[in-house]
Formats: sequence, C-alpha cells, structure tokens
Amino acid sequence: MNEIKKDNTEDKILIAAQKVFTKKGMDGSRMQEIADEAGINKALLHYYFRTKQKLFEAIFNKVFEKIYPDLNSFIQSELSIEEKIGIFIEKYTGLLLKNPFLPSFILKEIHRDPEFLASVIKSTGVNPKELFAMFENEMKAGNIKTMDPKEIIINLLALCIFPVAAGPLMEVMFFENDKKKYDNFLEKRKKTVKEFILDSISIKNSQDKP
Repeated sequence: MNEIKKDNTEDKILIAAQKVFTKKGMDGSRMQEIADEAGINKALLHYYFRTKQKLFEAIFNKVFEKIYPDLNSFIQSELSIEEKIGIFIEKYTGLLLKNPFLPSFILKEIHRDPEFLASVIKSTGVNPKELFAMFENEMKAGNIKTMDPKEIIINLLALCIFPVAAGPLMEVMFFENDKKKYDNFLEKRKKTVKEFILDSISIKNSQDKP
C-alpha cells in the first residue's frame, strides 16, 4: 500500500514539474511552484527529488525510457533500412504526440544549457554513434546514397518534431482550430515523412552507387 502511495506521489510530482518546466523553463521554475502544482508541501517534494536538476532528469528518463529499448533493438536488427526508418518515424512521432510538451520543453533548454541537455538525453541510453554506424553500413552495402549520416538524422528529427512543436499555430492556420483534424493529419503524415526520407537517400540509378 505504501509503495502504491509512493508511486502516485512521484507521478503527481513529475506531471506537475512537467507543466511548470514547460511554462517557465529550467531556470525560471521554482521548487515551491512545483510543490504547489502537485498539491504537496516543499519538504515532501525534496524527499522525492533533492534538486530541481534531479527532477528535470527524471522527467526525461520517464519519457525516453518508453521508446529507447524499441529503437535500440531495431538498430541492431536485420530489418531493411526502409523498415527501420518506418519504425523510427512511428515510434518517435508517437512519443511526441503522447508528450506534446516535449518539443517546446527541449527548445527552451537547448538555448539554456545544450551540454547538460545532451548529457541527460544520452543518460537514457540514446547513442548517436549507433545511428551513424547503422546508416554508414547501409552506404557501404550500396543500399543508400553516400552522404553524411547526420544529414539523414537531422532531416528525420526535423520532419517529426516541427509539426508537433508548431501544432498550436498549424491548427489555427490550416485546420480551423480543430485539434482532432490536426492529430489525424499527423497520423497520416507518418507515411509522407517515410516516403520523403527514403526518396532523399535512395539510389535511383547505377551512377549514384558508390
């Protein structure tokens, strides 16, 4: 029973911290504000998370731990590059749609302290070198164009992140403030993004081959 109560309190804190961090960023947020949002006293908040930084890291870990095991397994798998890119888009877009606060949250922290943010993301198990190696192996095998793998990854991230980050504006400008219509559009867009990326890296004729 105590364990259930502990889990519930921790979840309440993480949800509250997410709201406060999203509105004010890391520097602008105060532990007292987070405690108030969670409906607990500050002493209890410090019992669970001693510092604001630990709380910040916990939010990232909670979000990314849901996606990393799947991503890691597909990177190491024998699936085709087409299948791998499709899985990445499905998983990553799904993560963003379930956590729409994440893009703006990350953008705030990119400008505040990019090194700290990178260390937090890497601590969840995300390793860019594994992704680079995956694409480089596909290039050596002649399956995709020879290019900087960072170009592919940045294109993938941009195409997945921007529509979610700009969601409130896109809904107003193009979807008459209808969130349901925009969410449906984002679901269908997964296929568009996959086709766009594959078209940009595919070897169209023998002259493109390394």
